[in-house]
Amino acid sequence: MRVLFVHPSPLMYSEIFLRLEPLGLERVAAAARAAGHQVRVVDLQVLGHKELRRIVHAFRPQAVGFGLNYLANIPEAIDLARAIKRAVPGCFVFFGGHSVSFVADDVLRQAEGAVDAVVRGEGEPAMAPLLAAVTDGGLGQVPGVVTADGHGPPPRMLHGIDEPRPARDLMRHRRRYFIGELDPCASIEFTRGCPWDCSFCSAWTFYGRSYRKASPEAAAAELASIAEPNVFVVDDVAFIRPEHGDAIAAELERRRIRKQYYLETRADVLLRNTEVFERWTRLGLRYMFLGMEALDAEGLDRFRKRVDPDDNLRALETARRLGINVAVNLIVDPAWDAERFRLVREFALSVPEIVHLTVMTPYPGTEIWRTESRRLTTRDYRLFDIQHAVVPTTLPLARFYEELVRTQSVIHRKHLGLRTAFGAARILADRLAHGQTNFARMLWKFHRVYNPRRQLADHGRPVRYRLPLPPAAAVGDRRELYIHTGPAPRSGPAARPAGGAADRTQ
Repeated sequence: MRVLFVHPSPLMYSEIFLRLEPLGLERVAAAARAAGHQVRVVDLQVLGHKELRRIVHAFRPQAVGFGLNYLANIPEAIDLARAIKRAVPGCFVFFGGHSVSFVADDVLRQAEGAVDAVVRGEGEPAMAPLLAAVTDGGLGQVPGVVTADGHGPPPRMLHGIDEPRPARDLMRHRRRYFIGELDPCASIEFTRGCPWDCSFCSAWTFYGRSYRKASPEAAAAELASIAEPNVFVVDDVAFIRPEHGDAIAAELERRRIRKQYYLETRADVLLRNTEVFERWTRLGLRYMFLGMEALDAEGLDRFRKRVDPDDNLRALETARRLGINVAVNLIVDPAWDAERFRLVREFALSVPEIVHLTVMTPYPGTEIWRTESRRLTTRDYRLFDIQHAVVPTTLPLARFYEELVRTQSVIHRKHLGLRTAFGAARILADRLAHGQTNFARMLWKFHRVYNPRRQLADHGRPVRYRLPLPPAAAVGDRRELYIHTGPAPRSGPAARPAGGAADRTQ
């Protein structure tokens, strides 16, 4: 069967700071190819709709799968599904990915027949049986599959994540992927899942609080096969288990693999396992994303971070001592007033780290979806991108965006102003000398992308597809939120299907 996989267009935030290879989609594509299908991948982060239309007409796919890890991409995907159905009558169109797993029934209704199925949960276990059912029947018996007729059996979850290797050879324009100064940059997955239960996050509800690790040998072998000099580790929290991080490091040392790395972790993990991070700096760890989320204990408690402000500050000091460049994330509460924004600007200017701001957003699958979503001021999928306010703001909305962008601009100038211009110019010259323009584009696009008038105007766009509201009942047993409710299989056919990773990127 001819199968085409599509990654949607970039969101507002990633227009500037990053463009990551769609690792989950690459693994799902590898699963389909291992099952004997002819596979193509189109990444709309680097290719336009015109190129997608050309490939659809030339390839004439019998099945098209969209990877939807972000709610904001759902309207685009539905419209593209309609266009594909018109261009290739009889083509089977399906959606999969992290975010769409939580709203599968509603998306099917909104698509009005343009989408034949939604795959909930991890994508690879479903690929071989799903594509077989497209031709042979039995779609309703495929684990994790939702159709207009109802739900199939519960999604399967993999025990191991060593296989399949991402089908990186299917990706065109690999040099377009980057994160910050790491340009070009590939991605890799060492672990999957998160044992914490932060109220704003849906990683733990998607995976049912499971946690799985790639074998050190498989991780090192995959890194050895990656051509790019830079690698982003997509794990939700890197090096939770220090022995695992040490074992991968030992394999890299033995193979003499040297790259530059960017990863994400928590303050308490960094403090507890400092020796592992120090070892990785010798292997090329240069950048770290640290989710501080809030500056005060009240905010941390509200988000159930299970860490205190002093730990966050000690973690920053530890990263500085190790020579790791840190990007800090703070969650902007729509309830902030002008004084709170001012205090955040003061903090951002007082530390050498990069400070990113994301707007508190209740997503389906999170606990705050149940507690905050009744207050939604919009149900436009496109605004659920952590850069727009979707619940009431204390400040008038226009003023809220002015304060938000003002704060982001101050942070931007701190790192790209006169004092840092020389360093940025050196990096820019090096990237341009190697034909890489991603970093250069990042430097000049900030004020075009982050613009309060643009963000406010986004609220006035006509809305065709609306996010569903959650059940009125509060969360009782938090396992009600889980996509995967059973343990990962350890043996038998489900343990080693044609593939094995959730269709989630970054």
